[in-house]
Amino acid sequence: MPQRDRLLLITMGGVFILLGLGIIIWDKKEEKNYYDSLSVSTRSDVREFLEHWPPRPQFGALRIGGWIAIAIGLVMIVVGGIFWLLG
Repeated sequence: MPQRDRLLLITMGGVFILLGLGIIIWDKKEEKNYYDSLSVSTRSDVREFLEHWPPRPQFGALRIGGWIAIAIGLVMIVVGGIFWLLG
């Protein structure tokens, strides 16, 4: 495997890690904004908060997607590093 391909694999792994971290930060910001909005909201929103209806899977889904992207990025960096050492 040419050195350029190994470097590309490691770079893509780094991009996936940065993407995953960005998604996790976005998740935390969205979740904080949602819960902060409850303090200035109407009564129906408080009922929505207490009953969890309608369900909002976005926060958990973003967090899980971020961790998956980080895991893929780490695997790509490790594989690229192994190829770098063996090549």
